[in-house]
Amino acid sequence: METSPRSLRLIALISGLVVALLISWSSITYTIPSGYAGLIFRTFNGGINPAEAPIGQGFNFKAPWDRIVVYEVRQKEVQQKLDVLSSNLLKIQLDMTVFHEPKRENLGALEIERGRGYEEAVIIPSMRSVSREVFAKYLPEEINTSQREEIQLEIERLLREKLASNFIQLNDVLIRNIRLPKTLEEAIERKLQQEQESLEYEFRLEKETKEAQRKRIEAEGIRDFQDIVSEGISDELLRWKGIEATQNLAESPNTKVVVVGGGEDGLPIILGNN
Repeated sequence: METSPRSLRLIALISGLVVALLISWSSITYTIPSGYAGLIFRTFNGGINPAEAPIGQGFNFKAPWDRIVVYEVRQKEVQQKLDVLSSNLLKIQLDMTVFHEPKRENLGALEIERGRGYEEAVIIPSMRSVSREVFAKYLPEEINTSQREEIQLEIERLLREKLASNFIQLNDVLIRNIRLPKTLEEAIERKLQQEQESLEYEFRLEKETKEAQRKRIEAEGIRDFQDIVSEGISDELLRWKGIEATQNLAESPNTKVVVVGGGEDGLPIILGNN
């Protein structure tokens, strides 16, 4: 059975459409990988619309004349070695790490105003300016001691504000390896050592003072006891005790010699075996 010319034309048309579809397939489809989001640049309709929600991960279709701008929306980090000046103009070196991600709801505005190179254009200059602004308020000896936590919190607050105004979300800031000039580090160590020795001396002094107070109170107690006892001992009491002792010795079964009137105050002298 012969194929009619009309059937041949239909087959050719369908084949041509299939070939054209296969050739243009990559221009009308796209896939957003996991951890990324896409923006459609509409070539004949004003480019990127900042109010349009980003396209999530997965397979999608588009017009062949439009293109897709893909952004990584997972958390990323930027590390920098920075040189700053303290309030007395001494040079300080430090390592700073910033964890960030673009704000998905503002991805269109980020692409229009900053672009995919926003780390170089926004984050790194902000790290430099904020760190220099904050460290310039402090003396070097404060940076590695009492004020370090306060410095980091202030840097994080200012950096969060700067990045937020550029459609970037700050997740965390780490400040590491703060390096002071060697001579200054040695001076700070000597000062801290002297302060420690001073505290130790004050502790010993306080301990000795308390011990002296304890001994003084103890001595006063002994003196008061002796005063009370001496006031309570009279001649009559001593004479009465002598009589009691004489009576007890006289009643003892041991052999003894009693000399009547031989003692002081008329008390007898009792001579026993001992």
